[in-house]
Amino acid sequence: MLKAIILIGGPQKGTRFRPLSFEVPKPLFPVAGVPMLQHHIEACAQVPDMKEIILIGFYQPNDELNRFISSAQQELKIPIRYLQEFAALGTGGGIYHFRDQILSGGPAAFFLMNADVCSEFPLQEMLRFHRQHGENHCGVLLGTTANRTQSLNYGCIVENHETNEVLHFVEKPSTFVSDIINCGIYLFTPDIFGHIGTPDLFMHEVIRLEQDIFTTLAGQKKLFVYKTQHFWSQIKSAGSAIYASRLYLKQYHQTHPERLATNQDGTPKIIGDVYIHPTANIDPSAVLGPNVSVGKGVTIGGGVRVRESIILHGAMLQDHCCVLNSIVGWDSTVGKWARVEGTPSDPNPNDPYAKIDSETLFRDGGLTPSITILGCNVNIPSEVIIRNSIVLPHKDLNRSFQNQIIL
Repeated sequence: MLKAIILIGGPQKGTRFRPLSFEVPKPLFPVAGVPMLQHHIEACAQVPDMKEIILIGFYQPNDELNRFISSAQQELKIPIRYLQEFAALGTGGGIYHFRDQILSGGPAAFFLMNADVCSEFPLQEMLRFHRQHGENHCGVLLGTTANRTQSLNYGCIVENHETNEVLHFVEKPSTFVSDIINCGIYLFTPDIFGHIGTPDLFMHEVIRLEQDIFTTLAGQKKLFVYKTQHFWSQIKSAGSAIYASRLYLKQYHQTHPERLATNQDGTPKIIGDVYIHPTANIDPSAVLGPNVSVGKGVTIGGGVRVRESIILHGAMLQDHCCVLNSIVGWDSTVGKWARVEGTPSDPNPNDPYAKIDSETLFRDGGLTPSITILGCNVNIPSEVIIRNSIVLPHKDLNRSFQNQIIL
């Protein structure tokens, strides 16, 4: 018997995912047409003998979260429930606080994953790897290869290349340690709680698996690393959401081909991988793709061009507008002949181990060029250009803007 725990965190203190996180909890933000969290749950539901999925976070339970859980349970036929932390307890503190709930029914092991990553989630491969390494260890970490410079932004794993044992673990080191980085996806046995609940850590308000647990267990034959060659990325910023959408849309060819739009008579021209919600109303003369996700109830007029973008539910793109490398928020309107354009923040295509850079909002005294974000209910007038800008919700613009945050 197995369980899966997904850490969904809470309301964002930072600004990298705003203004989008004003309207919806970040784990429910649509990526490739479905909530970010649904990709995790679908992967967990495919693991044999998976009995339950538990979400842990410090969001107040709300109608949207409850509707999502109810819908996912019905669709995937697996129990899903949400446990609310009274405060942010850390990646280790949260699961320790709810250890009785996690261990009820006597699971042999449980998966633990962060909600803000996108991946192929090789959970069944991790399970086989775990069973091949006997019963004396308490955890398997999913790792991937990064380039030397970017590895400093992640937890770095030094392994025994013959046994795959974790010999050393450092969270965001100041100098190069290893090019194997932690993916934030784990498989633990119940023994992990004995290491979290030690007297030294028990009095801590926040217990972090990475800094407090992994650094201690490394080199004790308690942790192993399973390295994946498949795609993986963090979703820390809005720009990384567009990149994650591209990765998931590509994966749909194997997992959900029915979610991908195709070229047919009387439908818009599709280039590459595109998701269109069945309720969207799109003029046949529009051109969409590659890497476009169109949400529920979206209206797209004649001659519209959309590329590398996410169009959220209820948005309206009027005739002949152009949307490139952007996220158009819920119920927003882009006027006729307007242009909404951002700068992509993709990894270096010439480096097979490059990851998406962690964006800083400002650089050299100005706004860092990145994707353009229109918050909820933004109105862009006809014949203007919005480039590399962030527009907060409920704004009616009257002119063009470039490299600005519009409050």
